[in-house]
Amino acid sequence: MRLSTLLCLVMLVVTLALFSRTAGFDFINFDDPGYVTANSVVKGGLHGGSVAWALQSSEMSNWHPLTWLSHMTDVQLFGLKPAGHHLTSVVLHTVSAFLLFLLLVRLTAMPWRSLVVAGLFALHPMHVESVAWVAERKDVLSGLFWHLTLLMYVAYVHKPKPWRYLATMGCFVLGLMAKPMLVTLPVVLLLLDWWPLNRFRRDQAETAPAPRTARHLFLEKVPFFLISLLSSAATIFVQQHGGAVQSLEKVQFGLRLANVFIAYVRYLIGMFWPHDMAILYPFPTEIILWQLAGSILVLIAISAAVFFFRRRFPYLATGWLWFVVTLLPVIGLIQVGGQSHADRYTYLPYTGLSIIAVWGVSELCSSLSFKEKALAALSVLTLAVCAVMTWQQLGFWRNNITLYRHTLAVTSNNYLILNNYGIALNQEYGDADGALAAYQEALRIWPNSALTRNNLGTMYLAKGRYAEALEQFREASRLDPGEPMVMVNAGRALAKAGRLNEAAEQFAAALRQDPAAADAHLQLAILLIKSGRSSEARPHYEAVQKLEPSSARGPLTIAVELAAAGMVGEADGYFRQAMTIEPNSLDVNFNLGVFLAKQNRLDEAAHCFYRVLQQKPDSDLAKNWLKRIGR
Repeated sequence: MRLSTLLCLVMLVVTLALFSRTAGFDFINFDDPGYVTANSVVKGGLHGGSVAWALQSSEMSNWHPLTWLSHMTDVQLFGLKPAGHHLTSVVLHTVSAFLLFLLLVRLTAMPWRSLVVAGLFALHPMHVESVAWVAERKDVLSGLFWHLTLLMYVAYVHKPKPWRYLATMGCFVLGLMAKPMLVTLPVVLLLLDWWPLNRFRRDQAETAPAPRTARHLFLEKVPFFLISLLSSAATIFVQQHGGAVQSLEKVQFGLRLANVFIAYVRYLIGMFWPHDMAILYPFPTEIILWQLAGSILVLIAISAAVFFFRRRFPYLATGWLWFVVTLLPVIGLIQVGGQSHADRYTYLPYTGLSIIAVWGVSELCSSLSFKEKALAALSVLTLAVCAVMTWQQLGFWRNNITLYRHTLAVTSNNYLILNNYGIALNQEYGDADGALAAYQEALRIWPNSALTRNNLGTMYLAKGRYAEALEQFREASRLDPGEPMVMVNAGRALAKAGRLNEAAEQFAAALRQDPAAADAHLQLAILLIKSGRSSEARPHYEAVQKLEPSSARGPLTIAVELAAAGMVGEADGYFRQAMTIEPNSLDVNFNLGVFLAKQNRLDEAAHCFYRVLQQKPDSDLAKNWLKRIGR
């Protein structure tokens, strides 16, 4: 036991060292803005108002207050420097691996097998997405409480006390407040009652900590099932109202059902042959019949074998059902998002397959005279391969460009990622032509994408091709009626074309659709200021400040627009306001630097660009501007 504990510590150190590579990685523009970098409440850190917001917010189409509080704590400690946010996830993942080791040792009294399962959890390359993606903090945080809940449950089973039962339930609730995927945990508690706790088996009462009738065991879990039911109902409600759930018109039920079987088999393959991993696998537009038939046969065969051997090898039933059941909330019957499956969904389910693999291989090798050496060598080799593959997969998560280029290389028809790739090319590299090409390719793949139409319109708008921009915005509005952002962008195009009254009508329409649309308030304020109606603009500007009290986006956007219109004096004042609110913001410092450079205030401009490079040393845009001003 001492040696296994020491090796567990070695495994944890390796995990920390391996994933600490993410400290040098950027945020990405896929969900990270919504969770951290562009979320005005989260960017304000921890305070009474933000805590209250976290407890009631349904933003990002989920109710997960503990996740919001976690992100706010990171901002409070590290600001918007990505290193701290990444390392928090690494620490949570490492602690979770340790808790899994303790859990399996308490359950089975088999430290060596427990160590290998924990090692697979810690080092499997399919778990890179959950750890390296800041927006997936909910995965590692809920995983921590998942393992704590199971540990508390085992403590309760061995020494039943009311406070242990309540502590188990408390950890479960906290886990659901981090990610509602934990709704299947009550079923896993029953699976553990079957094996290894043996609470269903009266004939083995001497080995069971607390043998009970099946009826008692089910009644014992009723409060947990009720909590899961409430969490599921709340999640479905929030996701439907947030627009995350795809309607049957968009994704037919037959296609969803067929994809369920194929996705399960893909997850199975990914456990033993992780390859071509990507941040998003597009949902198929059609199902290949032989793949569906083969997947159904594979799942039926495995399930039949598990049922046949359920008494002789009870770990098969626990492991297989752990895998199948924990995937149910995200398997796609209720389609959320545009993915057919996702690496992050394996974070907890793969423990079931790991138990089957480790216990199964140990059973197969039980008759070998050199069993211990063979298993030790195989375990070390497997974990080493996992570590190497994880290191390689981590490299793709360095920044937007490396991540999206890899994803586009290993997937096809991925119009959603082409959209994010275009945004990254434009914003980070100033490659407007590359962004335009990415959007056009995305539109070729899926012409009915309002998102792509909107993005393409913004590129035409930036290039001064106002008529083409308006055409794209009108088409986006037809595809997604009532979307405030499309209305705002159409208003921006009309304003640039000099059609100010029509622009104002678009901004007003967006505000009727959503009175809290900060972008509509902001653009209307800009329009009124440029028209010399500053007094009318003030209520809209104040609305932006109220909606985004900790964000410099409002004054910065107005400053940039005023500077472009030649209203230098007014722009300078708004730039100063932006600096007061977010003195360390990359956007504020870069745009202020450009403004100052154009006013020939070179020393001040250089200072701004150097501040950008302090936080982002590889910023080509800042380096290029320093060259332009001779610094």
